[in-house]
Amino acid sequence: MSPLHRSDWEGRSVFLTGHTGFKGSWLVLMLEGLGARVHGYALDPDAGTSMFGVAGIEALMASDTRADLADRDRVAAAMKAAVPDLVLHLAAQPLVRESYKQPVGTFATNVMGTAHVLESVRSISSVRAVVVVTTDKVYENDGRGTPFAEGDRLGGDDPYSASKAAAEIVTASYRHSFFRDPGAARVATARAGNVIGGGDWAPARLVPDCMRAFAEGAPVHLRYPMATRPWQHVLEPLTGYLMLAQALIAGEGVAHAWNFGPPESDQAAVGDVAERVARLWGADAKVLVDNVTAHPHEAGLLALDSTRAVRELAWRPRWPLQRALGETVSWQKHWLAGGDMQTFSREQIAAYLESTAS
Repeated sequence: MSPLHRSDWEGRSVFLTGHTGFKGSWLVLMLEGLGARVHGYALDPDAGTSMFGVAGIEALMASDTRADLADRDRVAAAMKAAVPDLVLHLAAQPLVRESYKQPVGTFATNVMGTAHVLESVRSISSVRAVVVVTTDKVYENDGRGTPFAEGDRLGGDDPYSASKAAAEIVTASYRHSFFRDPGAARVATARAGNVIGGGDWAPARLVPDCMRAFAEGAPVHLRYPMATRPWQHVLEPLTGYLMLAQALIAGEGVAHAWNFGPPESDQAAVGDVAERVARLWGADAKVLVDNVTAHPHEAGLLALDSTRAVRELAWRPRWPLQRALGETVSWQKHWLAGGDMQTFSREQIAAYLESTAS
């Protein structure tokens, strides 16, 4: 039996920030497939090709507000109009390299935007649960190489990581200050690894960079081939977020931080992942190492300890790295061939949920 029960979602009103992004678009497909009514709040999708556009996500929305998280009044008005049972906060400036170019904007979106969402929840009595999504990069990375557990110290050297760690602190403060009374919304945070999957065209992300280059018949250039990351298909953490939301709504004692990371076997070096994608792509795909050293700092090793989610939510990763990469390459090639990407994406979701039922 799938861990996501349609009876828990049929007709439920969900307020989702970041629905025009890569993860948000996949989450709309999952929620709509479960029978939920999804009200989105986000900026327009990135110019050019996007998962939101090619998978026809706009047509699935109960409402679609395009606005900035910096507009506190607009956030509150859109949330009030949705009368949501659940708030899923995914909207963010999600790129490390972009955070070096736009540090103030990154902090404004990721920190104050989170505060605006939580402040809006305070005045809307219908909200029963809130999941704030951050990242595996919220931890103070001392390079020790052991997986980070939820109680480990928060930190962040680059503006993106620091902003997400700050969002965790803001969320904890709101939870302890305003959401402790019986009947108040239950608030949790969720931290995931490096997600991959079809429909991601973001710049300076390894797998999209690989597929862009290979589709053009060019080699992909790597900045940090030895950097190790916890890779996982996008459906892995999204399922975790929804399982966490189910538990929050049910009133279980889960209103705290959660890791949703891959197993240790799927913590792989950038160079290894790029080579795997090249082999899956075929057609003489090539990987080259960039010898330029003046790149912004990025952590060399990141790993998550998801024991809490496995033990208390019965969540666990289902698609190992090789299958995750295969599904991603398959999605991209289907799109390049002119396929119906909403249907194909739904088929991948169904295949994933079938694997969770075993």
